[in-house]
Amino acid sequence: MTNVRLLILLVALITISECKKLEEVKQTARKFPDGFLFGTATASYQVEGAWNVDGKSESIWDYLTHTNPEAVKDMSNGDIADNSYYQYKRDVEMMRELGLDYYRFSLSWPRILPTSFPDYINPAGIEYYNNLIDEMLKYNIQPMVTLFHWDMPQKLQEMGGWNNPHIVDWYTDFAKVAFEMFGDRVKYWITMNEPYEICHHGYGNVNLAPMLNLTGVAEYLCAKNLLVAHAKAYHLYDKMYRPSQKGKLFITIQSPWFEPENEGETETARDIMQFDLGQFAHPIFSKNGDFPEVMKDKVAAKSKAQGYQRSRLPEFTAEEIEMLRGSSDFFGLNHYSTHLVHRNNGDTVYAQPSNYDDMNVVTYQPSDWVASATDRNKVVPWGFYKLLMWIKEEYDNPPVIITENGYSSLPGLDDIGRVDYYRGYLNAMLDAIEDGVDVRAYTAWSLMDNFEWLQGYTVRFGLYEVDYEDPERKRTPRKSAFVFKEMVRTRSLDNNYEPDTTEMTIDEDK
Repeated sequence: MTNVRLLILLVALITISECKKLEEVKQTARKFPDGFLFGTATASYQVEGAWNVDGKSESIWDYLTHTNPEAVKDMSNGDIADNSYYQYKRDVEMMRELGLDYYRFSLSWPRILPTSFPDYINPAGIEYYNNLIDEMLKYNIQPMVTLFHWDMPQKLQEMGGWNNPHIVDWYTDFAKVAFEMFGDRVKYWITMNEPYEICHHGYGNVNLAPMLNLTGVAEYLCAKNLLVAHAKAYHLYDKMYRPSQKGKLFITIQSPWFEPENEGETETARDIMQFDLGQFAHPIFSKNGDFPEVMKDKVAAKSKAQGYQRSRLPEFTAEEIEMLRGSSDFFGLNHYSTHLVHRNNGDTVYAQPSNYDDMNVVTYQPSDWVASATDRNKVVPWGFYKLLMWIKEEYDNPPVIITENGYSSLPGLDDIGRVDYYRGYLNAMLDAIEDGVDVRAYTAWSLMDNFEWLQGYTVRFGLYEVDYEDPERKRTPRKSAFVFKEMVRTRSLDNNYEPDTTEMTIDEDK
């Protein structure tokens, strides 16, 4: 046999061996760690409906969608949404079908405190959330409750909202009511959902209510007041309620992963990570506290060059820095996608001070990345891994709860894109866990389709499809719901599992 033939045979044998190994890996389901928890999430304005029922007052989203419907892509609103105010038992039934350990939902501040203040606590609002919590606990599904998921009372917004420093006390009063009404049964509390989005997109831009568009100023005032409010609520719970209620309280921060466009842009990527995620994580999870140094330096330098008498980024007092450090029992993380980043070399001109001008960066997503139905939410699982590793290294490996992760699609039950997304991102998360990241739980966004803010109902994130032509808002499981159910049941990720989607049933042994 010639040397060439021997070489060909050797290559063939190696190839066969490697293929067998790959097949074995492909067929082997990946187990989740012992005690790992699974849940899904929604938010009050996005699903509840009943916008002016039983004493509920107006939120900033009620106000925006009623006075400026053109701001929403399909001119829709959350007046009825998923009708969860009346359909909460069906919602819990869906949780049971999926076998969830917990369900993350938020409280509507104007439903509980119609005047915005605790001078009047709305009994109908309390009854609704009591009914939902009790129905969940009946089936051993733990409530994970977000105190603030964007639906500020309109009355408070007219007094400045998060730009008014008195919001710290107003928010703490609301938190105190929630702890007293529900804390005997709620063991997981989230103070704020996505503070960067609240401040940057709602106060600095026009991507969310209240659409102030006061870039480079209002967003930073919002950031400081919101963080101080979070810390004050944390210490209130820690001192007055944790000893008896024995729960956990934390903040949820949304962040993409920002990948440098090339090796020369590493510092650029780090800058935007500190301005974006670090703006809210650094004061709480870093050893020194306070806003990130690079953020303080860059905003101060830009402010001076622009003629301001002081930095547009407000300073924390020494007492506030100390109050903020360590004020979260978990690192709550919402993550959807990844962006490439490079330094802005004059190709983008900012007409006024802004967050992006301060950090001097440009972000984008390549056209060949796998798309979803939402702009800038392309499917990039490796970015999830890198983000988790970054949090581990930057903040000394805090315990992480993934509080949102999900894929947007168009209507339809055969949502293979969502199935592929979850499998890709969960594999990336498991890789990070194997490399030492302390992830404790995973929350899919969303349990069901809902009002997606300025996108309205044009995109869908739900494991369950909602029929918005049906007055009852019928919910139907998508293929992804069956896949998610099997993952929760087996506590493992099997990339080859093909579900029978003919009927979704409840596992009574759960």
